[in-house]
Amino acid sequence: MSQSHRLAQGGRVDRRQPVSFSFNGKTYQGYLGDTVASALLANGVAMVARSWKYHRPRGVVAAGPEEPNALLQLGSGQYTVPNARATQVEIHAGLEANSVNCWPSLERDVMAATGVFSRLLPAGFYYKTFMWPQSFWMKYEHYIRKASGFGEAPVEADPDRYEKTNAHCDVLVAGAGPAGLAAALAAARTGARVIVADEQHELGGSLLASRDTIGGVPAADWLASVLAELASYPEVRILSRATVYGYLDHNFVAIAERLSDHLPFAQRRGPRERVWRVRAKRVILATGAHERPLVFGDNDRPGIMLASAVSTYVNRYAVKPGTQAVVFTNNDSAYQAALDLCDAGIKVAAVVDARHDPKGTLAQRVRAAGVEIIGGAVITAVEGTKRVKSVEVMALNPARTGVQGSPRTLACDLVAMSGGWSPVVHLSAQSGAKAVWDEAAACFLPGAPVQAERSVGACAGHFRLSEALAGGFAAGAEAAKLAGVGDGVVPEVPAVVDPLEEPILPLWEVPGKRPSGRGPKAFVDLQNDVGSSDIRLAAREGFHSIEHTKRYTALGFGTDQGKLGNINGMAILADALKRPISATGTTTFRPNYTPVTFGAIAGDERGELFDPIRKTAMHEWHVAHGAEFENVGQWKRPWYFPKPGEDLHAAVNRECVAARTGVAIMDASTLGKIDIQGPDAAEFLNRMYTNAWKKLGVGACRYGLMLDEKGMVFDDGVTTRLAENRFVMTTTTGGAARVMSWLERWLQTEWPELRVRLTSVTDHWATMAVVGPKSREVLKAVCEGIDFSNEAFPFMTYREGKAAGAPARVMRISFSGELAYEINVSANVGRHVWEAVMEAGRAFDITPYGTETMHVLRAEKGFIIVGQDTDGSVTPFDLGMEWAVKKTADFIGRRSFKLAHNAKSDRKQLVGLLPTDPQAVLPEGAQLVDDPAVPAPVPMLGHVTSSYFSANLGRSIAMALVKDGFRRMGEVIRAPLADGRVIEAKIVSPVFIDPEGARQNV
Repeated sequence: MSQSHRLAQGGRVDRRQPVSFSFNGKTYQGYLGDTVASALLANGVAMVARSWKYHRPRGVVAAGPEEPNALLQLGSGQYTVPNARATQVEIHAGLEANSVNCWPSLERDVMAATGVFSRLLPAGFYYKTFMWPQSFWMKYEHYIRKASGFGEAPVEADPDRYEKTNAHCDVLVAGAGPAGLAAALAAARTGARVIVADEQHELGGSLLASRDTIGGVPAADWLASVLAELASYPEVRILSRATVYGYLDHNFVAIAERLSDHLPFAQRRGPRERVWRVRAKRVILATGAHERPLVFGDNDRPGIMLASAVSTYVNRYAVKPGTQAVVFTNNDSAYQAALDLCDAGIKVAAVVDARHDPKGTLAQRVRAAGVEIIGGAVITAVEGTKRVKSVEVMALNPARTGVQGSPRTLACDLVAMSGGWSPVVHLSAQSGAKAVWDEAAACFLPGAPVQAERSVGACAGHFRLSEALAGGFAAGAEAAKLAGVGDGVVPEVPAVVDPLEEPILPLWEVPGKRPSGRGPKAFVDLQNDVGSSDIRLAAREGFHSIEHTKRYTALGFGTDQGKLGNINGMAILADALKRPISATGTTTFRPNYTPVTFGAIAGDERGELFDPIRKTAMHEWHVAHGAEFENVGQWKRPWYFPKPGEDLHAAVNRECVAARTGVAIMDASTLGKIDIQGPDAAEFLNRMYTNAWKKLGVGACRYGLMLDEKGMVFDDGVTTRLAENRFVMTTTTGGAARVMSWLERWLQTEWPELRVRLTSVTDHWATMAVVGPKSREVLKAVCEGIDFSNEAFPFMTYREGKAAGAPARVMRISFSGELAYEINVSANVGRHVWEAVMEAGRAFDITPYGTETMHVLRAEKGFIIVGQDTDGSVTPFDLGMEWAVKKTADFIGRRSFKLAHNAKSDRKQLVGLLPTDPQAVLPEGAQLVDDPAVPAPVPMLGHVTSSYFSANLGRSIAMALVKDGFRRMGEVIRAPLADGRVIEAKIVSPVFIDPEGARQNV
């Protein structure tokens, strides 16, 4: 297996380890350290893909994450990976790679016929063509969707594992090129905790293909010494194959680390990928810059590459991308590619420079090497389809708006182009900084930082190596000092001799022999087949915002998000609109910087771990005693405890009677519990709840309603004052996390001056509600150090003592309306105390009950459940709970609560319902009307929120939200059901048992 285009020596690949892999079913060979792109080029493969829209032949253009063309489908079955970039996929034994978006083969693609009709398929053609006739859309939609797209997503279950990890550091460095390594080294020498992340498998960035000297030694040697020194510091963590893909608030940075994709399947162990969630005191962005292509006719032919990519393949991978080259540029950096090609023995026919007489250091070296420089000229045509064969060169006119003179043809199979450099400002923009246009450098630069970050090196517009190193060392020392480590002294910067350069000549669209859109396609976005003519068409059709142009033309869509094409596209739009580029602006830089797999994002939160199962300390006791469970807010809660031969209804009836006549016990551990401490805790609660809290005595409990900003009931619960500056709040089981986030949101963003600390302690406590007339007797037998007399321990207070020998908080509160207590003990002893209570209650025939009985008991008393008897549109007044709303002091939702709309009499209000047939149970959710026989649409008056059969009352009861319900007491309302039946019910008070509340106060 001959690598016909491999150089005889050089490069960083390991020639001692040949690697075989397949591409489109054919076996090729490369070396360890090759990417698929470099290995294919080494084997003389120029055409690797077809374009998305026109299915034109495409080759490798770049050498990194900005590659728009060479997308691959890797592997098959459950291991398949779609749209992997050939420039980033490391070859390994057994690797299978295939081109995407071509059928039946890459060489003979049927859809290539669309290229013949490309003039009929400009940007936005689908918006116009497929609007009429409307009835035809469903006939051809399937075929259009089938023709679009690139790779195919896997349909089988993913066998790999993924994980997430959290980390903190003093300094995080994104990018390990010369600037990033200098910054990391300066910070590491201070003893700072440093994380360095780079997306390549080797750290070094541009130094991996550089022939410069740093400090008098070759760049490769300097790089090796720096990496060795970094590895010697215990506080430095180096992450290779790790892409910093997101920069969020408060210096929270997301990194996707690829752990095993580069290995043969037989050698893969452990997780495939890991997501690092890093909180950094300081962030240094050293993400480099992408070289821009030039926009000229047929600039997408295989063999046309970025000049920097050509240098990378020659110097780093020892590959000959072609046998005879033409370099096309508007700046000095491309001359380095010409020198690298010459040194590798590859003929350079000429350098075509849009500038008239370039005199930079590199240009002079190229002339000295005997290479012709054609100044003031551009490429106007390309010959060749599946590989470039020659180019046509013409002189620019003095105004640079067109070409003149006779064309000249240069034979070549490689074009190395450079249109300048675009700093990678993506992460800076994600952090909140706004990119600013630099007219002299012809690029967008990072704006003023809004977080604790700094950009260095090429991503800050410092393209010279000396600037990158100096900026990196300074930034690293500064970051460490600002993080509280080191004295800020900048290490000595090694000497570098930069070549003298002349200014870039911005050339956003190369003029051709014919006007834009009349000649061959000049592509701006290679991945999405967006040409310069498409952007000008969008401008003519009124899409003047760059965001609108993006969506109309697909500029910057796809997996590369415009890394190569967007700046050219913005400039062409600016030219079409006759306004400066700075006024056109950029599109939005959103995470992710490069595609991240769903597996990495999900981590181990999938399958059974997608929604964690939470169990109380008494769960196994419930299982052993035959409980049926329901899921509530991730918790497994006992639903009911059937005895042999009992169904749900029989068990619930028995449990309800026991709670009202004897004693019953329920596991209430799942209720949310939030420990609230601080000098301003009472003030905080006063703002969060609708009722007053400052004067609540220590040892007292109070029920409270919490509203949202719209004045609607958000949650409810009982909060107890444990000490002057300490409370414990209970919430609904399903709302615990939501309430905790709600409290933190207001405390952190609106009232940061309040001295309050919140801690979720739900899992710390086991809670058991002991309910019924005999509950006091049971607790007396179990608890020590507590006087349970009514005078010493009244309703809505709490006491501390011991329960079955364990320290306990006992609250006298009731969600059933009966005499009741809640015992709270450490979850570690929860089952022990539960069993002790059961033993003490045996003499009173104590009955365990579940959530269904709890619902019936509370409905008998008219107690609400937030989320069931409320729906986000219910105020305290709608619930008849104006007694829970303080009259003067402010609280969240108070102003909205007082809007006229919320005081209208025809609002839905909570009432009770007694069906005329006491055995008929209204379905929950049933709509309520006055007369179901009136012509449709029948006016809906409300709906049933809760409905049960009450064994204690011997009949059915219900609660409902009914328009103007408070004034309709005693009236009859009807519920038409889907089966044709109509159930009549009388509107009554929602309190069906003990309206005076005597039982709970006994």
